[in-house]
Amino acid sequence: MTLTIHLAEDKEAALKAKARARGVSAEQYAEQVLDQDLEGATCPGEPARRHISDVIREIWDDLPEEAKAKLPADGATQVDHYVYGLPKREP
Repeated sequence: MTLTIHLAEDKEAALKAKARARGVSAEQYAEQVLDQDLEGATCPGEPARRHISDVIREIWDDLPEEAKAKLPADGATQVDHYVYGLPKREP
């Protein structure tokens, strides 16, 4: 697909400056920006945003079984105790 975009001079200059800073043409930079936006990323060069549950699941899956076995069974309900050192709450 070919797309023609008409930009004001100041925006064209800004586009060219950002592209130059990244070592790409203005066209390549514009394509990167569009690709990132369509994929959900916040900035060119940054990975697309992922839901926090996906990130947690990935970290959990990479955690060795022996490390998982050391985690407290009541970690979610007693988070204040484990994180801040507060006394455990009554169940």
